[in-house]
Amino acid sequence: MIPRLTSHLAPATPSGFFERLIEAGFNGDAEGRSAARTVYATDNSIYQLEPAGILFPRDADDLKTLAKVLCEPAFSGMTITPRGGGTGTNGQSLTSGLVVDCSRHMNKILEIDAVRRVARVQAGVVKDQLNRALKPYGLFFAPELSTSNRATIGGMVSTDACGQGSCLYGKTSNHVLGLRIVLVDGSEWWSRALSETALADILKRKDRIGEIHRTVDGIAGEKRERIEAVFPKLNRYMTGYDLAHIRQPNGRFDLNAILCGSEGTLAMIAEAELNLLPLPAHAALINIRYNDFNAALEDARTLTALKVASIETVDEKVLGLAKKDIVWNEIGQFFPDDISGSANGINIVEILADDEAGLERALGEVTAALGNGSNPDRLGHTIARQHHEIEAIWTMRKRAVGLLGNVDGPVRPVAFVEDTAVPPENLSAYIREFRDLLDGAGLSYGMFGHVDAGVLHVRPALDLTREDHSPLVRQISDAVVALTQKYGGVLWGEHGKGVRSEYVPEFFGDLYPCLQEIKRAFDPQNRLNPGKIAAPSAEPLLKIDGVPLRGEVDRVIGNDIRAAFDNAAYCNGNGTCFDFDETSPMCPSYKATRDRRFSPKGRAALMREWLRLLADRGIDPRAEARSLRRRGSLAALPRRVFNSLDPRNRGDFSHEVRQAMDTCLACKACAGQCPVKVSVPAFRSKFLELYHGRYARSLKDLLVAAIETSLPWMARTRPLYNLIAGTDAGKRLMRLCGLTALPLLPQRSLKAEARGLGVPVATKEMIEGLPQHEKERAVVFVVDAFTAHFEPGVALSVISLARKMDLIPYLAEPMQNGKAMHVHGYLGRFEATATWTARYLQGLAEAGATLVGLDPSMTLVYRSEYKGLWGRGAEASVLLPQEWLAANLDRLFIKSGSVAPGSYRLLPHCTERSNAPSATALWKAVFKVVGGTLEIVDTGCCGMAGTFGHEVRNRATSEALYAMSWSSLITGASSGNVTMATGYSCRSQIKAIDHKAIPHPLEVIDSLIC
Repeated sequence: MIPRLTSHLAPATPSGFFERLIEAGFNGDAEGRSAARTVYATDNSIYQLEPAGILFPRDADDLKTLAKVLCEPAFSGMTITPRGGGTGTNGQSLTSGLVVDCSRHMNKILEIDAVRRVARVQAGVVKDQLNRALKPYGLFFAPELSTSNRATIGGMVSTDACGQGSCLYGKTSNHVLGLRIVLVDGSEWWSRALSETALADILKRKDRIGEIHRTVDGIAGEKRERIEAVFPKLNRYMTGYDLAHIRQPNGRFDLNAILCGSEGTLAMIAEAELNLLPLPAHAALINIRYNDFNAALEDARTLTALKVASIETVDEKVLGLAKKDIVWNEIGQFFPDDISGSANGINIVEILADDEAGLERALGEVTAALGNGSNPDRLGHTIARQHHEIEAIWTMRKRAVGLLGNVDGPVRPVAFVEDTAVPPENLSAYIREFRDLLDGAGLSYGMFGHVDAGVLHVRPALDLTREDHSPLVRQISDAVVALTQKYGGVLWGEHGKGVRSEYVPEFFGDLYPCLQEIKRAFDPQNRLNPGKIAAPSAEPLLKIDGVPLRGEVDRVIGNDIRAAFDNAAYCNGNGTCFDFDETSPMCPSYKATRDRRFSPKGRAALMREWLRLLADRGIDPRAEARSLRRRGSLAALPRRVFNSLDPRNRGDFSHEVRQAMDTCLACKACAGQCPVKVSVPAFRSKFLELYHGRYARSLKDLLVAAIETSLPWMARTRPLYNLIAGTDAGKRLMRLCGLTALPLLPQRSLKAEARGLGVPVATKEMIEGLPQHEKERAVVFVVDAFTAHFEPGVALSVISLARKMDLIPYLAEPMQNGKAMHVHGYLGRFEATATWTARYLQGLAEAGATLVGLDPSMTLVYRSEYKGLWGRGAEASVLLPQEWLAANLDRLFIKSGSVAPGSYRLLPHCTERSNAPSATALWKAVFKVVGGTLEIVDTGCCGMAGTFGHEVRNRATSEALYAMSWSSLITGASSGNVTMATGYSCRSQIKAIDHKAIPHPLEVIDSLIC
């Protein structure tokens, strides 16, 4: 039995602080518990620093209230650090003070002026969210980031973010027209470019606003020549306190040049007024393959001279990882292997034009240059013209950062010198020396970046739990700083300074005191993100080896235990799971709550801390699990009940972890879509097994875990079950048990009707005894318990369909799949069930039968959960229905005139969409054969997700998720369309909420086949 765990995170805010905030009028949320502080202790960097608390303001007034409360003597020692998407690679938003997160509530687009091409947004608006709203106007917000689906505008401003296409579009600062800021004293200011007359009026002010403008204007005038000499002539000039652009080309004074890239060290950003650009009318990508990565880098100079829109490069390491990722299904055709093998580097060249003729002309010029034989290392090229093709290729490039974390073992690429910038003409020579440096240290690495801007992202592979690897952070950083200076570049071309601020005085030289003056004017007491970029006086800046490393925590856990918990401890903080888009499968619970604890990244952080606390107590969770199974579930029941009632256990950190795990829908979208393949359902089940070794389970858990064995009994007593599930009194009773929205049992019985149709239950001996010509036609339908009992019509349709295809249908024995047991942590029982079921199904497969499941979520359990439970394998080979149909297209014969092309829409189960994307696409091939054009709709989770939506505690979240992306698709469906859903749980949710019966595609296909 695991012990009671106490987090090392003691309360860190002064007594009464949160209460005083509320009293002063703060309307947002405040969080000081260990779980939230653990989640906010990391970002996408190598560091870990626990904050004192987290605040989630609702508007600018909350920011002003916070600043004013912090000015009170009782709280004068507290510091604050704004945080956006939390994906910084250099610890920019890590702090031991208060984190201010605007992403939860301050995420509204306040105004779009299409005529002036201006948008006004709150700081927490996500870049892709803004661009989706702008698309109908033919406009977009230009700076393109790999994290665009979770990067907030406030975060982009704070790091002066940029990325692909920066040579054409510039950085965030180039598109900021105004910033509504809140200063440390609570005063508010709209910062916009000023004429000389307006500036003169402000310089006369006696308040902090006047002092700030006097300080910055004085530096711009007095230090003009030194600024001109020190600042490099780069597309990616020094981020933060940009002295070189205080004066715009038209002479106007622009304080935003100082604020953009200041990483929250000067002010809190409430709103931003942004310049917008027209969407490119036509685009194409030329994808060039090389036999050597250096050849790709050297070729960038030739390509840049052709005046293309952007050039992105990817090395062989990232390309190899992409081939194993979910995205490769859509883009593999553009990067084919040659007779000489796979490419060892690629350049992605973007062409933009105002019309089709201009695009073709530009493509012709570039391809002609590629064909002139000037670079023998080119292996060939492809062209992507369609919008969806272009988006898929850019998605691969955007996922490069995360993909580098998807390797086996503890030695993994990490970020700390990854965004250096040098003049593009020096890039090839610079990278050659950079590679020599890493090769000399015996390190592997991955590289990708924006070669047209001279920026390359390099991540050396280290295991920072190793005492011999930790010093390499200092050694490599110092060497890279010297190398960038040698080639006329900077250490931080894109991702900000953060913990690397110790190098600021060296880079700025005698201009560093000017940065200190600016910091002092804005924040004289050094309370805004202290230690970053500049200190107001002689106070120290952070050092790269002066902030705790994640590896120090992981060293306590140990590599064996880290490896046993499904990549939880290897989450690199990339934050792909924070995708704002409600149609993206990952992560439903985060989308519904906007609580970062309830995300794969958050749950992985909590699991990692939980494992560390166990390790501190000398507990090996794997041994504990084995011990629990040996003793059996009843042996410790009295003790578990006592622990559940004992008030001393209320502060157990395990309860906070469990709260986060309880909101997981077990949809497995993270397992399929996370670049690092963090699988929350997998480690969640292991956690729950151990948690409930100490604490008693609820009646709801017992009922859910037994559902597959209970359903046959409920079917035999159908009137009684329907009385409970369908009447108000029965529903109230079930709610007391923790269950709701239960479906009714139909009168039809699959068992009885299959017997009447002469469909036998298959055994291995039966299949083995068939003549060869019949064995080849034998197909065994593995019907899950839910489809069998609640929707027998689906199984009867597929039986009918098989016979029309001249195949011989069988049913598998009624048996347990075990998914519900796995989801709720009954791993001992699940292992026994999986072993028996797999043995039976494998016997049928070995005898020669084809096995086909009907529900994707249940079927995919055989491919994932059956494979790797605590290192033991129990795999079963069961096809998804579309895989079976796609292999038998020649057997499908349609009824004449029965199909209206373009009249079918499919809503795939989210587990199927994210874990079997290539199989999901097979439905199109099937419907093409039967005469229809099928649209596979991009939609998020329906909210039911197996038993999740049937639990009372989850029902509100379940319905909120359905409203996000499913409701409009169902209620707004055209009468001429046939909308289908592959998931039983999805169809059940539709019935429960919209009272509509949506068919399985198998039912539709059966109706079309003669």
